[in-house]
Order: sequence, then C-alpha cells, then structure tokens
Amino acid sequence: MKKNKISKNWLNKQKKDIYVRQSKVDGYRARSVYKLIEIDKKFKIFKGNYFVVDIGAAPGSWSQYVSKTIKNGKLISIDLKDMEKIENCKFIKGNFTEDTTKEKIKKFLNQKPDVVISDMAVNTTGIKNLDSLQTGELCKDAIYFAKEVLSSEGSFISKIFMGGSFNEIVALGKKLFKEVKVFKPKSSRKESKESFIICKKIR
Repeated sequence: MKKNKISKNWLNKQKKDIYVRQSKVDGYRARSVYKLIEIDKKFKIFKGNYFVVDIGAAPGSWSQYVSKTIKNGKLISIDLKDMEKIENCKFIKGNFTEDTTKEKIKKFLNQKPDVVISDMAVNTTGIKNLDSLQTGELCKDAIYFAKEVLSSEGSFISKIFMGGSFNEIVALGKKLFKEVKVFKPKSSRKESKESFIICKKIR
C-alpha cells in the first residue's frame, strides 16, 4: 500500500513538473537535460567542434543536447542499459566501473576529449546517506577517468549528492583540477540533495 502511495505521489509530481512537460515539447527523453543546459549556460562548457564523453548516458537526454551543441564534434556515450540511437553519437553498452568498459572507451579515443560528463547514480534505496556514498563512489571513478583522458584545458561535470562523500569529492576535484565549482540548477528538484561538480583545467 505504501509503495502504491509513493508511486502515485511520484506520478502526480511528474504531471505537474514544468520540466517534464517542456522535455516533451522540446523532444528530449528526460527532464534532466535542463540541468545540463543550465550548467552549459552558466559555465560555458561546450563548443561546436568539441569531443565529449557521456558516462551513464541512458535514456540519452544529455547526449541529445550535446549532439545538437557540438555539431562538428564527436560524442561517445556509455551506459549499462540500451539507448536509442542519437545522431553523431557512438554508443558503448557496458558497466563503466569495470576496467574492460573503460578500455573499450579508450579504444575510441583517437584524441583527448574536451569534456567528460557523468549523470551516473545508483538505484536509490531511500537511505539517503547510503545513496550519497554509493553515488559518490561512481563520481570518484568518473573523475579519475576524466583526469586520465581529458585534454589539459578539459572539463569534467558530474552529479554529486550532499552528505557522506561530498567534501571528499570536492577536495579531490581541487586536487586534480585548477577550477572547481559546485552548482545546483533550478531544474533540480528542491527536495533533491543532488548538486553538480564542475571542474576545469587539469593540474
């Protein structure tokens, strides 16, 4: 009964959510795209000829936006789940946390990427500290990978939750990159503990 109540509450929120409605109008696969759009407008992340790696890409709204924005560039997207085809995008199916998947990605890197983005998160348990710690581990995995593959002026963007490993991840960002900001977009739900870490220029 409780589960049904939660599902109904979620459905009601979705119906009222202006970003859900807007995503349907704009042809995006998920409302999360507007978080990336806000980040791009504020921090000037993408340019027309950039090479971008999108980790945890499915269902693909971030990749849709990137594909439109880097028309003369290149995009590689990775996810555990299948993803419908996106123009100008090479999709790799696999678990990013496994070394074999990272090696697969590297095989397609014929140049150093300009941007690595990650919207990876674990399936939430409802235990906020645990969810924060587990998603934090995914962020750390992605930031080390970004440090390894990015061009020296490159940027890294990732979801990050307040709580458990938040301070540790910000400190790691500052250790690996020259410029680090944390930003909560307006399109991120108020009750959500998510923010995004934006790192630029490798040390």
